[in-house]
Amino acid sequence: MAKKTGKSAKDPDVDIRIKDVRKKIDQADGKILALLNKRAELAREIGEIKRSRSKLYYIPGREEDIFERLHSLNSGPFPTDSIKPVFREIISACRSLEKKLQVAYLGPEATFTHIAGRQQFGHRADFVAERSISDVFEEVERGHADYGVVPIENSTEGVVTHTLDMFLHSDLTICAEIVLEITHNLLSLTGDVQKVQRIYSHPHALAQCRNWLRKNLPSVTVQEVASTSEAARMAAVDRDAAAIASEFAGVYYNLKTIAQGVEDLKHNYTRFLVIGREMGPRSGRDTTSIVFSVKDRPGVLYDALGHFAGRDINLSKIESRPLKGRAWEYVFFIEMNGHTSEPEIAGALKELEEDCVFVKVLGSYPRVRKEHQFLGV
Repeated sequence: MAKKTGKSAKDPDVDIRIKDVRKKIDQADGKILALLNKRAELAREIGEIKRSRSKLYYIPGREEDIFERLHSLNSGPFPTDSIKPVFREIISACRSLEKKLQVAYLGPEATFTHIAGRQQFGHRADFVAERSISDVFEEVERGHADYGVVPIENSTEGVVTHTLDMFLHSDLTICAEIVLEITHNLLSLTGDVQKVQRIYSHPHALAQCRNWLRKNLPSVTVQEVASTSEAARMAAVDRDAAAIASEFAGVYYNLKTIAQGVEDLKHNYTRFLVIGREMGPRSGRDTTSIVFSVKDRPGVLYDALGHFAGRDINLSKIESRPLKGRAWEYVFFIEMNGHTSEPEIAGALKELEEDCVFVKVLGSYPRVRKEHQFLGV
């Protein structure tokens, strides 16, 4: 028999070395904690200054600057893609010492909108589930919530028209955007696909998984429900059922995973908006959203869009919607690069008013720095 070489698992030198490294880790953790408390003290000081001067507590552009700066400073081996989620929670905890934010979202708990809100505000915010998009707007308008989170579009299913329509009658402004990659899992109490007799999910989720279901579970009954989270809740009390929902919903409702990533298109993203009562300052990488209705004359839409082209302003999205209560009349939603405080944007909007029945600015907010950007639907 060949003689073994090298250190054995029971070698005392190895145990001593591991103990020594763990001691250094404990010391590093202590230093990190001390720095976190120092940061918390500074955040509390900023909170006192903001209270005395009625300043905004949540400035998404400032947070994105922090993440960008830390990304550029990171030399490893700590993973760069872990910086944002780690510091998101640090910022959330520190901000709660300034003011604990109340965030309304399209519920119930464990929906993708809930996940998007947690991604944006961290777990230290107080999240309140609302039954409808209009309820989210109403809670923020009444001051019962500081901010709201609502879906606006999906990369495969298109725009959420109810959210667009709400902006026509609301004085709230868009403060930030969130882009969330959507991954659907098939979940059940047993985790046994052979026991699945029916599947619950939201219509959009079912549409995004249509081919997978046809190929893998062609004879199983599919039932539409109000949300993917509601589907998970129903599957949690029905041993013969499964839900198409998020991994977070599975954890929340104690379900087992039958299959992961059952969506047909793997590059599936949903964009959400953060709505509030005040517009944030210019960040230098902003999007401005507006809605307008043009006067009834030939070439008016061409002229309206020409105000932006003439000033070299990039329009990243245009969407038309019927004006409710007025047959064959439309409003146009536009997104452009820039902030309303910039002279070119302000000038174009002033010129636009001459061609329109009304022009309404929905908000200027930091553009998400993601590899995947929406080109419009």
